[in-house]
Amino acid sequence: MEIDTVRIAMNGSDRIIIDPAIWRGKPVIRGSRVPVTTVVGSLAGGMSFEEIQREYDLSVDDIRAALRFASELVDQGSFHPLPVG
Repeated sequence: MEIDTVRIAMNGSDRIIIDPAIWRGKPVIRGSRVPVTTVVGSLAGGMSFEEIQREYDLSVDDIRAALRFASELVDQGSFHPLPVG
């Protein structure tokens, strides 16, 4: 049985894909093997959009799609505080 690539449509974009053959199905930028977590982590680590574009050969729209994906994922989750000590 063949598993098809799943494209994630976000705000009219299909820049994020989930393909079991790429990074064990982690969300990546379409046309690359760059995981969404790498883009978001790079920004959190202080890299600029321009640095990420050069380092991973991505467009500004790719970076924004990764941020939208992460934002929507967090927005869909439910979070509960951990008990304090």
